[in-house]
Amino acid sequence: MLINDIDKTILENFRSGVVIPAMPLVLTEERTFDVETQQELTHYYLDAGVGGLAVGVHTTQFAIRQHGLFEPVLLCVSETIDEWSERSGKKILKVAGVCGRTIQAVKEAKYAKQAGYHAALLSLAAFNGSTTTEIINHCKEIAGIMPVIGFYLQPAVGGMDLSYSFWKEFMQIPNVLGIKIAPFNRYKTIDVVRALCDTDKENDITLYTGNDDNIVLDLLTEYKIQSNGREKKVRIKGGLLGHWCVRTQKAVELLNEIHEIIESGKDIPKELLTRSVEITDSNAAFFDAANGFAGCIPGLHEVLRRQGLLKGIWCLDENEVLSPGQSEEISRVYDAYPHLSEK
Repeated sequence: MLINDIDKTILENFRSGVVIPAMPLVLTEERTFDVETQQELTHYYLDAGVGGLAVGVHTTQFAIRQHGLFEPVLLCVSETIDEWSERSGKKILKVAGVCGRTIQAVKEAKYAKQAGYHAALLSLAAFNGSTTTEIINHCKEIAGIMPVIGFYLQPAVGGMDLSYSFWKEFMQIPNVLGIKIAPFNRYKTIDVVRALCDTDKENDITLYTGNDDNIVLDLLTEYKIQSNGREKKVRIKGGLLGHWCVRTQKAVELLNEIHEIIESGKDIPKELLTRSVEITDSNAAFFDAANGFAGCIPGLHEVLRRQGLLKGIWCLDENEVLSPGQSEEISRVYDAYPHLSEK
């Protein structure tokens, strides 16, 4: 499957920049897969106006693979999207998280393709300590199965440092659709943008922010990169974010607002810069930044529970719970920024 095999409208929307939430896993209190509520949550995102969904990623809990849930969850969400698309006449990008060393990743990519997914979000966490050549060969293997979205994941949740030279090599792999930049680090974010420009791939590979700590500024910023004898202007077009799996209607409104400001050429409103900090502060509570992101997934579940979308915050690991004081922190940002909440 090649990039050009993706539906034209889906591809154009992705290139323009859309909201792509990272899908949570819905469990019953007995920690079994809650299919019905998973479908309802999927409908919430679709009705909110997202341009894609990412399934089988960190927010879905990597442990679904050890619990035999990788295939059932991917299939459930894919079929729910297809049913919605048939009724609404709208289509979105389906992204599957692909993890592990090459044998596992190939198996996951092949299943994702079979289940109707358009692209693989490629986690490289299993290659920590490997050479650049080993990692690039792995990426080429998966890109030979389906389009790939590169993933710069922050080390705090299992990622690793990836150099500018690595990204230069990665950008030159055929069938790379985009890059999710999520190192939670401005220096490393610029490395990816520079590599994109220096490989002349700025029209072929679309950048998405995964920096949940810097969402608004990532989307507002125009990068001016001196590359190959000329100045290139590049933007991060959309977001593939765990943060956007909560308050998703607000996320769609935010991205539309940012696109309108950019297209108008008007100055950035001061209020939007203030809101940027408020969103980051909220993210710190939801993701449990104070405790090294230990309560990240339960924190997102708690916000979805408060939105009436989940019945509980259960994770596959019964020890994966809110950190001490995290619920109070979530309540604090709710009270401090009521305009960020959905009605």
